[in-house]
Amino acid sequence: MRPILTAFAQSPDRGRGLARDMSVRWALEEVGQPYDVRLLTFAEMKEPEHLALQPFGQIPTYQEGDLLLFESGAIVLHIAQTHEGLLPGDPSARARTIGWIFAALNTIEPPILDREAAGHAERGEPWHEARGPLLERRIESRLAPLSGRLGDADWLDGPFSAADLMMVTVLRRLGGSGLLDGYPNLAAYVARGEARPAFQRAFEAQYAVFLAALRA
Repeated sequence: MRPILTAFAQSPDRGRGLARDMSVRWALEEVGQPYDVRLLTFAEMKEPEHLALQPFGQIPTYQEGDLLLFESGAIVLHIAQTHEGLLPGDPSARARTIGWIFAALNTIEPPILDREAAGHAERGEPWHEARGPLLERRIESRLAPLSGRLGDADWLDGPFSAADLMMVTVLRRLGGSGLLDGYPNLAAYVARGEARPAFQRAFEAQYAVFLAALRA
């Protein structure tokens, strides 16, 4: 049975591959699982039909038979646990990989999202300009140990895994900020992730939705 993924009919990221369905698309492409996509407008995301799947009115959701999931990290973990290729077979390595998935979402991403939110919601407030450097220092307090942990390895813990998929997805949100410039190994890490054929297929699929919305 082909899973069904929900995604923005018109993404606010303007085709940069940052919408939350991107990591799920990428995971499905990595494991070779065909899938269908149901596109939603912002109004449709707040309607009862979608709220029954995602109580906060967000995307993505994932339907596979009777299974209904929301939260991109949970969906990616489910895909990794039910398909070969994104989690190691060794129990200890598997546990470490899952730990890195949580680190990407719970440790690395929050200050990045804080900076994004400040740029959108607080611009024009009297404290905005002074708060910017503080937010960037918080991000760098996460990037420095991550860079040290990665070192000169290609991936976080052995072969490419769901942990790298989630971490690269999170770090891509810093594109254009200059915050990765001081960490060339992290910049190269992101580039390796983006060079994977599965990432390219996922990006192209998401970008095609953006182009279609522009033409509509």
